[in-house]
Amino acid sequence: MRICVFGAGAIGGNFAARLADAGNEVSVVVRGAHLEAIRAKGLTLIAGDRKIVAKVRASDRPADLGPQDAVISTLKATGLGALADGVGPLLGPDTPVVFAQNGIPWWYGQGLGPSRPPAPDLSRLDPGGALARSVGYARTLGGAITSPNHVVEPGVIVNEQPERNTLWVGEIDDRQTSRVQALREALKAAGIGSPSTTDIRYDIWHKLMANLTGSTICLILGQAVSVQKTEIVNQLARRAHAEALAVAAAHGVVLDDSPEARYGAKRVYTNHRPSILQDYDLGRPMEIESIVRAPVAFAKSAGVPTPTLEAIEAFAVSMAASKGLYGA
Repeated sequence: MRICVFGAGAIGGNFAARLADAGNEVSVVVRGAHLEAIRAKGLTLIAGDRKIVAKVRASDRPADLGPQDAVISTLKATGLGALADGVGPLLGPDTPVVFAQNGIPWWYGQGLGPSRPPAPDLSRLDPGGALARSVGYARTLGGAITSPNHVVEPGVIVNEQPERNTLWVGEIDDRQTSRVQALREALKAAGIGSPSTTDIRYDIWHKLMANLTGSTICLILGQAVSVQKTEIVNQLARRAHAEALAVAAAHGVVLDDSPEARYGAKRVYTNHRPSILQDYDLGRPMEIESIVRAPVAFAKSAGVPTPTLEAIEAFAVSMAASKGLYGA
């Protein structure tokens, strides 16, 4: 397949290298030193004992890359304006675009089944409707990622846990289509898990649980995931998690999850610093809207009380706004 990874940083670089190594014609949209390094030396992925040096086409101008069979966006929600502005030349008549990101996605309110209540106003996730115009709902595929990675130097990605590389993909109305199946098969052939799903919102909420109820606490405390095993912090995370599960259920997504399963004694608490904390530390735009504020809006629209999540929201918004990383 001709596949373009739009925003091939840590996660996107991992997926791009694996897809190219599996024989796909892969291109990446990147910029700056990362772009120059990939052009000069290829895209390097280190995953345990395995090292891949992938030859991919790289540009900061999508027009250089031409129409694709599929586009996978691994941009954070804060960077999707760049995709809205530049994605046009990558789109052939039938090119789907996978939005694999953290938090509630911009398209969530479209394609909802009749048994689910309407979503709250999510217009802040797509300012001015730019994504709806440039990509459109018909091309859009939902995605959810589990894959911890970091860029150790321009052009070089380390996959921290090689056994954890999964990209769930699904139509926004949960139809089972040939384009989704083809993409899943390409991902699996590249060593990227892509399980079948009949409810992409389930997978999105399941991934959101970790970011909303754990990563945000790491942000507020300025510490790695291991802080969540401290008893008083663990109890806070459990309360947040119970509230978040109730919000999801009120919107028709009943998760096979619990505070004990998420934050119990069997959990492995690593020294990983979640991406929202990394963004704060490095002064990068933060995914406050998609990870924190949108879920609280879902709670309010369903009348679900969430005092813990609202306290987390207040801290996270204030922290991000104080450094100019979020426009409240």
